[in-house]
Amino acid sequence: MRHHRIYLNAFEMNCVGHQSPGLWTHPDDEAHRYTDIDYWADLACTLERGRFDAVFLADVLGIYDVYQGTRDAAVRDAVQVPVNDPMFVVPVMAQVTKHLGFGVTASVSYEHPYIFARRMSTLDHLTKGRVGWNIVTSYLDSAARNIGLSRQVSHDERYEIAEEFLEVCYKLWEASWEDGAVVRDKDRRTYTDPSKVHDIQHRGTYYTVPGAHLCEPSLQRTPVLFQAGASARGRAFAARHAECVFISSPTIPATRAYVDGLRKEAAKIGRDPNEIRVFSLFTPIVGRTQAEAEQKSLDYARHVSYDGALALYGGWSGVDFSKYAADENLRYVQNDAIHSATEVFTKMDPNRSWTVEQVAKFAGIGGRGPVVVGTPGVIADTMEKWVNEADVDGFNIGYAVTPGTFVDFVDLVVPELQHRGLVWTEYASDTLRGNLFGGSSRLQPHHPGRQYHLHDDATRLHEAT
Repeated sequence: MRHHRIYLNAFEMNCVGHQSPGLWTHPDDEAHRYTDIDYWADLACTLERGRFDAVFLADVLGIYDVYQGTRDAAVRDAVQVPVNDPMFVVPVMAQVTKHLGFGVTASVSYEHPYIFARRMSTLDHLTKGRVGWNIVTSYLDSAARNIGLSRQVSHDERYEIAEEFLEVCYKLWEASWEDGAVVRDKDRRTYTDPSKVHDIQHRGTYYTVPGAHLCEPSLQRTPVLFQAGASARGRAFAARHAECVFISSPTIPATRAYVDGLRKEAAKIGRDPNEIRVFSLFTPIVGRTQAEAEQKSLDYARHVSYDGALALYGGWSGVDFSKYAADENLRYVQNDAIHSATEVFTKMDPNRSWTVEQVAKFAGIGGRGPVVVGTPGVIADTMEKWVNEADVDGFNIGYAVTPGTFVDFVDLVVPELQHRGLVWTEYASDTLRGNLFGGSSRLQPHHPGRQYHLHDDATRLHEAT
């Protein structure tokens, strides 16, 4: 049995339809307000009231165009399109809260580390140390084509690029500016001591970054590192770099198999496996009574878009499900999309097979994670079960309708979890890393990002061995 608290993120996206395709048609859904600054401010206040650790902002570049060989189903049903930049809503939410963290998705495939490092340092400054970065490598061919590539970079090479991208970022965030570099000495007319700002001299396979970081150190220096890669290569990357891992898995056995593998891999390379916080996707449909919850669930189900669900899942998996019969069993297909998207329904739980129609219904509300329908007690029981049996640390709470699902969870489920001692009643820290791990706002001393240090001659960066 676990004794620590359950960690909570809200799973959101700066778009109309995140992971419940078609639910934008429900009268209670306000996702069309995603372009409204007040929507994000109100949501942040609700989540802080519920003592959430963070709002985790998904993102995607490109449009889901695998299903039926066209983007039409995704566009028609607002399946993660239109989609706005996730970073710009963070300062809005930060201004109306004091403790809530912000996990921002950004792809190493389509950013440059020198520019990206500045953007994240800026956000960490403005939020006073409450920013996390969800490191993704991107999986849509349509995104690759629109930035001038003939096709998507291969799955495993994307992770090779990611490794070097992080190396550059670590050098910029952790080792370019010394802690005492900014002196603000008016008498000596010195704002920053030049001898304490160092060029990183990075020359690698994919990037050449010779100079210094543009920003002075922020409270966390390096944002909290989230990662969602569940393939074998993704898991190896997460075991090395991630402080928090997000997984989408429909069953406890499939989740447990992944978590055990991740923690073993982390231990093998010398990290404390319990220092990694694992968040599992979880979508609650809550009622004051079981009957009310079930009625709500039936009501939501009427709004699910079958084509929209298969457009979404087709984008994740790279498989065009319009070529399958509805009652055909899903088979594993190797390609350069998200390997785990098909693994989770074909390999991870050997006792279960899924037809295309079942996958569409399952993905119709809440994506690839479990949907639990019930009273606050039932929801809390299920969360406890997942924590104890799947060895997860917390949940990315998905929504059927927004902000309604979050409001229901905060008003009804959080008090029950607090009553059981599973969710805290007060925040422990003002920074995201402080809240997630206690103590320092900086990376753990043995994290690979902290292994970059200044050599004695103070002119070159060296990786610690």
